[in-house]
Amino acid sequence: MGQQQLLLVILVTIIVGIATVVALNIFGSSAEQANEDAVRQDLTSIAATAEGYHIKPALLGGGGNSFVGMTFADISSVSCDEANPTTTCTNPNGVYTLNTPTANGFSVDVVPTTSPNLLTLTVNRAATDPADRVAIAATPD
Repeated sequence: MGQQQLLLVILVTIIVGIATVVALNIFGSSAEQANEDAVRQDLTSIAATAEGYHIKPALLGGGGNSFVGMTFADISSVSCDEANPTTTCTNPNGVYTLNTPTANGFSVDVVPTTSPNLLTLTVNRAATDPADRVAIAATPD
């Protein structure tokens, strides 16, 4: 009986060890996905707020139908840790970089905190197809 009990203890230990490793892997990928989802939500907010900046007259602090000169301070939909964010914004979700805005569009690159993917928001108001005006794309690492 002693050998059967010892084999049973070893078998249970192996099964519990495998289950623990699987659970840790699932939890880790869930955290990465949650972070990437939060970044996508931030990018959606940036696009919506930038649209408001674009159509607001320059006399009222907007772009006057242009994105030129837009900074993260102008599109404050994403909270930044910096006091005066211009082209770089950092928050718990990741590091956002605003690429040089043009009259008709801009792009934002994001390095998420836990996800290895680089995400890019592209806004192009000159696109003829409305589906091409706003795009969020992930670049797998």
